[in-house]
Amino acid sequence: MGLQTSRRDLLKAAAGVAVLPALGGRAWAEERAAAPFKHPGLLHTQADFDRIAAAVRAGAQPYKAGWDKLVANGRSRSTWKPRPLATVVRGGDGQNYSQLYNDIHAAYQNALRWRISGDKAHAETASAILNAWSATLKTVTGNADRFLAAGIYGYQFANAAELMRGYPGFEVERFRTMLRTVFHPLNEAFLTKHNGACITNYWANWDLCTIASVMAIGVFCDDRAMFDRAVDYVKNGKGNGSIMNAIPFLHPGGLAQWQESGRDQGHTMMGVGLLGTIAEMAWNQGLDLYGYADNRIMKAAEYVARYNLGQSVPFTTYTWGTGQNCGHREQTVISAASRGQDRPVWELLYNHYANRRGLAVPNTKAYAERVRAEGGGGDYGPNSGGFDQLGFGTLLYTRAATATTPAGGVLLQAGTTRRLLSINFPEEGIGASGALGILGEGAALRVVPGLADAKGFSFVDDDGRYLRHKDFRLRFEGDDGTALFERDATFHPRAAAGTGRLRLESANYPGRFVRHRHHQLWLDKDQATSAFRADSTFRPTA
Repeated sequence: MGLQTSRRDLLKAAAGVAVLPALGGRAWAEERAAAPFKHPGLLHTQADFDRIAAAVRAGAQPYKAGWDKLVANGRSRSTWKPRPLATVVRGGDGQNYSQLYNDIHAAYQNALRWRISGDKAHAETASAILNAWSATLKTVTGNADRFLAAGIYGYQFANAAELMRGYPGFEVERFRTMLRTVFHPLNEAFLTKHNGACITNYWANWDLCTIASVMAIGVFCDDRAMFDRAVDYVKNGKGNGSIMNAIPFLHPGGLAQWQESGRDQGHTMMGVGLLGTIAEMAWNQGLDLYGYADNRIMKAAEYVARYNLGQSVPFTTYTWGTGQNCGHREQTVISAASRGQDRPVWELLYNHYANRRGLAVPNTKAYAERVRAEGGGGDYGPNSGGFDQLGFGTLLYTRAATATTPAGGVLLQAGTTRRLLSINFPEEGIGASGALGILGEGAALRVVPGLADAKGFSFVDDDGRYLRHKDFRLRFEGDDGTALFERDATFHPRAAAGTGRLRLESANYPGRFVRHRHHQLWLDKDQATSAFRADSTFRPTA
C-alpha cells in the first residue's frame, strides 16, 4: 500500500490545550497565527491513514468491518462517472442538488480507498470528479435551503479535496477558486445576515453546517482569517450554531440539552454530528473545541444518545424568536419524532472522548456500538438526509484506548494534568525557561497518549508546547509534524523506588532517562548510582 505506520493521530493537539490568543500565551498565539496549516488536516491526517491502513492490512476489527462497508458502497467504485452542473438548485422549483451530493460522496469515498489501499484507480476517479465540478459549477441557488447546500456540501467538498491535495492532475487552484467564489460567499452571507431573519430563527444545524464549511475552506485554502472566523463564531456567535446556544441547558448526571431536542431527533443527531465534525477539524489543526466549556459537546452527545436509546432525560422549556420580527415560540417537551434513528455520527464522538481522552461516555458508547460498522452516503437512504454526514466512522475514527500506567502506586493517566516534582528538590519540578527545560517552579502539564506510542505518554504545557529532547537537552517546543518529533516527545513511565514515584525513559533512546543536572533537564544514560536515580525520579501531583 506504500503507507507508513504511525501513532501520531492519538495525540493530534493535546487534550485540553487551546492555542487561540484568548486561551494561550501571546507568544504561542503569534506563532500559531504565522504557522502553516497541517495537511491533510481536516477530518483526517496522514497519521490516521497510516493507522487505518495498517489495521486493514492486518484484518483487525472493527477496522475490517468498516473497510468492507466502504468497499460495498457503490459510490466508492473507481468506475463512478461525475455529472457536474453549472447551476445547483436546492429548495423551490427545479431542484437538482442530488447530483452534487452523490458526486461529492463518490469523490470522498474514492479518495478514502486510495489513501488506505494505495490503489491509484480510485485516486484518478476522485480527481476526475473534483476537476469536473470545479470546471463547471458557477452557482448554488434556490430558496433558503441554498444556504444549507452551501454549508453541507461546502465542508464535504473541501474534505474530499483535502485528501487529493498534491495528487498529480488534481486542479487544486481551480478547486480553491470554486470554493471561494461559489460556496464561501453564501456561507458568509448566512452567518452575517441569516437570510434577513431574526438571529435565532434558524435551527442550530444551519449555522453549524455553515461554520463547518468556512472552517474547512479556510484550511484547504490556507486562509487563517477564514479559519479563525469559524472558530470565533462557534465560541462567540449570536446564532444557534455557537456552542453555548446549540447546547443551552446543563442537566444533572453529565447531560446537556440540545437546541433542537424539542424539534425532532433526526436533526438533533445531525447537529451533534456537525459539531463533532467542526471539533475534529479544529483538533487536527491543534485546537481543542471538544473540551470547550467543560466538555459541553460531550454532555450533549450523552443527552442525545441516552434519549434515543429509549431512556428518559430531563427537559427545560426552550424559547426563541422566529421570523423577521423575532416572534416568540417555545417547546415544553422533548420531541419523539425520529427517535432512535441511526446516523453515522457516533464513532467520532465516542472515540474522541473515551479513547483519546479516557472519559466515561456510556450512552455515546452504547450508540456507537449500536450503529457499528458505520456506513456513509448512500447507506442511510437515497434522500439528502442520508448524505448529511460523510460517515464511515468505524473505519476512520476507531483508535486504541488511552494508556494508563500504575507508576509507583500513582496512576498516570492521559487526560489529566500533573506537575512532575523532583524527589530531591521536592518543591521544584519540570518546567521551562523560555524553550529550555529546567527544574524550577514546575509547570502544569497535560498528560496525553504518547505521540509515537500510545503505551507511553507525552506532556504538554499551557502554551501547547510538548516536552521533547533535542541533542539530549529537554525543551518545550510546538509540534513540527515530523516522525522524529513524535519519538522525541514520547516517554515511558518506569517504576521508581518509593510510593508515588516514576522515572521517564525516552521512547527512541531506550536506557536514557529524563534527569536534572544543575537544574537543567537532560536525557542521560541510566547510571546505577543513588545520585542518578534521585536526579531522574519524579513525583506526579495534581
